[in-house]
Amino acid sequence: MDQFNTFFKSVTSFSSPYAWQRELAADEYCANRLIQIPTGFGKTQGVLSAWLWHRVDRKNESWPRRLVWCLPMRVLVEQTEEVARRSIQRLGLLWDELEDHTGKVGVHLLMGGVDPGKWYLYPEHCSVLIGTQDMLISRAMNRGYGSPRARWPMEFGLLNQDCLWIMDEVQLMDVGFATSAQMQAFREGDTLSGGKYGPCYTWWMSATLQRGWLQKSPETVRLATSIAENRIDAEGRFGRLWDDVKKPLRLETVDKAKTIAELTVKTHYESGNGAFGPTLVVVNTVDRAVDIFEAVLKDRGLNRAVTDVRLVHSRFRAAERSSWRDDFLNRATSAPGTDRIVIATQVVEAGVDLSAGVLITELAPWPSLIQRFGRCARWGGKGNVIVLDLEHKNDKAAAPYSLEEIDTARNALSHFDDVSPLSLEVFEEIHPEILPRLYPYEPKHLLLRHEIDELFDTSPDLSGADIDISRFIRSTEERDLQVFWVDISAQSLPLTEIRPSREGLCAVPFLKARDWLCGKESASTRAPRLKKDMRAWVWDWLEGRWKLVERRDLYPGQTVLVDAHCGGYDPVKGWSQTATDTVPVVSPVLAESSEMADARQDDETLSTLIWQTIAFHGRETGNLARAISVKLVPDLAELFDLAGRWHDVGKSHPAFQGSIRLKDQRPNREDIAKAPSTAWQRVNLYKMESGERRPGFRHELSGTLALLSVLARHAPDHPALLGPWREFLSLSGFGLDEHHIPDLPPSTVEREVIELDAHSFNLLAYLVCAHHGKVRSVWHSCPADQDSGDMRPRIHGICDGDQLPPIMLYTANQTISELSHSNMMLATAAAGLNPRTGQSWTERVLALLKVYGPFKLAWLEAILRAADQRVSAGSVRDPLLDEEVEL
Repeated sequence: MDQFNTFFKSVTSFSSPYAWQRELAADEYCANRLIQIPTGFGKTQGVLSAWLWHRVDRKNESWPRRLVWCLPMRVLVEQTEEVARRSIQRLGLLWDELEDHTGKVGVHLLMGGVDPGKWYLYPEHCSVLIGTQDMLISRAMNRGYGSPRARWPMEFGLLNQDCLWIMDEVQLMDVGFATSAQMQAFREGDTLSGGKYGPCYTWWMSATLQRGWLQKSPETVRLATSIAENRIDAEGRFGRLWDDVKKPLRLETVDKAKTIAELTVKTHYESGNGAFGPTLVVVNTVDRAVDIFEAVLKDRGLNRAVTDVRLVHSRFRAAERSSWRDDFLNRATSAPGTDRIVIATQVVEAGVDLSAGVLITELAPWPSLIQRFGRCARWGGKGNVIVLDLEHKNDKAAAPYSLEEIDTARNALSHFDDVSPLSLEVFEEIHPEILPRLYPYEPKHLLLRHEIDELFDTSPDLSGADIDISRFIRSTEERDLQVFWVDISAQSLPLTEIRPSREGLCAVPFLKARDWLCGKESASTRAPRLKKDMRAWVWDWLEGRWKLVERRDLYPGQTVLVDAHCGGYDPVKGWSQTATDTVPVVSPVLAESSEMADARQDDETLSTLIWQTIAFHGRETGNLARAISVKLVPDLAELFDLAGRWHDVGKSHPAFQGSIRLKDQRPNREDIAKAPSTAWQRVNLYKMESGERRPGFRHELSGTLALLSVLARHAPDHPALLGPWREFLSLSGFGLDEHHIPDLPPSTVEREVIELDAHSFNLLAYLVCAHHGKVRSVWHSCPADQDSGDMRPRIHGICDGDQLPPIMLYTANQTISELSHSNMMLATAAAGLNPRTGQSWTERVLALLKVYGPFKLAWLEAILRAADQRVSAGSVRDPLLDEEVEL
């Protein structure tokens, strides 16, 4: 391992790795793993270096391309991102999104209000994705919090294929830990049935991790029994962090915030006003932390002119949190002689490089206490620990924990007079029989296989609502939505393009947000809408704009825009229902074109470019899709090339062509795929030459119907159409249309489609249909169809019997070939077999899911979408138009 030792030093600047870090990197093959390493022993650097060593430096294909780092809190995400970015920069391999991605590693932050970059457009390259469990698990479940709806399937596919998930500080993840285990078990089940290409594994990591936590379902029992484990054995426990640490313990009974404040000020003074480091107070709720903070500031024993008092909890915006690490949450600012009192909640339990001379902590579950003890005398020496017992009488008073957890921790502490790492490890080894009680884990909700399968479909209901997945991410009442404040004048509405910045978002418990914005409800009083003095909005996918909030719109993961004049935030204390002053605004941002395209049903932003034909844009997309798939799924490279060339055929529909109008400059043809922004006027969107409008039109559905039209015209007995079903349909009394042989034989590009087998045809059709993430596994009318005012059946702006004109397409050998006119047949949308197109669309998708499973099918979908969007971001001149229009 000498080579790894040298590599580790180049990544971290440390002289040499710990033994456990070398052991982790020694394994040539990646696999699921438990990592139980105490605080202070380099878990972050150990894991990052192992992945970089194998996947990036040695190019080991058995290791996944994406490192997905999932953490329970934003402050941990920000710290981990800093470490990852700095380490990869030291290797000279950090991708800056401006240069070629080849050989470089992107580092992307997935948090509300943060532009994560275009990581989802580069499935063939290496990247590190770092985010909270809310943002990452929701995306892995195809319901990404804060992500545009149409982007959900891309992220779903890419986060369940070719990934190494790092579930870090799992003791803080609640039900999210169980969900991650279920997801890994489902992925492995798909692998065993042949449904996965890219490897996907999970490493669960914590100082208090227990193997038994994985044994909560039949699906995860195999994981628990066979999984590898890294920990520091008894013979490895030596050195300063083991031998030179003393943390004497005492318990105190208290009853209220004022008492805790008095004890805090008194203890801080008796310890020399921070002579051995700051005093850290950790309690279990935000409300209690705020009350203690206010009481400390009022305490007469406090020298406010000298002692710095800080409040830390999860209900602050990043704008206020951003200075914490530089000001007081780092090693340099917690040295002996630091006259400071920090009052905090669970947010300091992990990932905070702070060492307190005095730790005062509320009694909490044993895993939480272990983490809190690690914030005292973190780098050796001596620190004093005081545990506060509020003597709760029931679960409501003990919340967010259970009374049983608190009682068990209290009983365990009776065995200690010192809580140094060595004391804790020896105690657990001597008393293994009590470990199940000290480290209980009983998730309130367990994700089942049929539930993740059902989440593959991203279609909203007619009101735009979706399946609520929040119970699989966090199970407490602290499930959050995100709020940002903007100065909106009384007679104005928010701009359509406005989005929150990372610095402006604040996490708020969704139930409390409902009471704050709409008022409290009771058995006799309903509050379904905003209070009279409140103005707040949420994004409407169907309308493509911000709409006024109703109570039902306030659910976990939602993003809410609130008028700054409505209050609700104090820069010193964080979010507060009682704060009435105008909130200082953190400047919002304007959405990029790609985000707007994915955030609303009717949008053609991605079609805005220089003039290009369907044929040329298709050829370029097919070439790139082939190049990507050669690296990821080589046996489908030819199919991806064909899908790329076909994906925009539906743009020849008159509704799309009629949207592009620019006097004297529009090429006189019916196969325009891209046009300058000046050619796109909202008033003309989906307006045909006849004057008829087709709101809700989706060209990808039109292109899929064109594929079916090729078979119906030239090969009605094709295995993907009527071939397997003709006899059954005839015997069942269905009237089969007589096939009329067309005047011309199929063209070269049409023969490419006809020569596919049924499975390949269905996959091609699915890739074409899903290439914007807006029409995927089901076809049904959208609200705009139902408001059309006529009786013709229509789906996404397409009427049965619509015609696409003949257009030109490139073939596999890069020659031009004509695609004949196409007849739009909506019969495929109906359930069951039909005598025109055979299987229904839903049956075709279900057949694909049976072969690939949801994770791989979405991953394949993401490959074509990545190629399309990367090509659409360029400005390559179309040679087919050179003689027609001045560009």
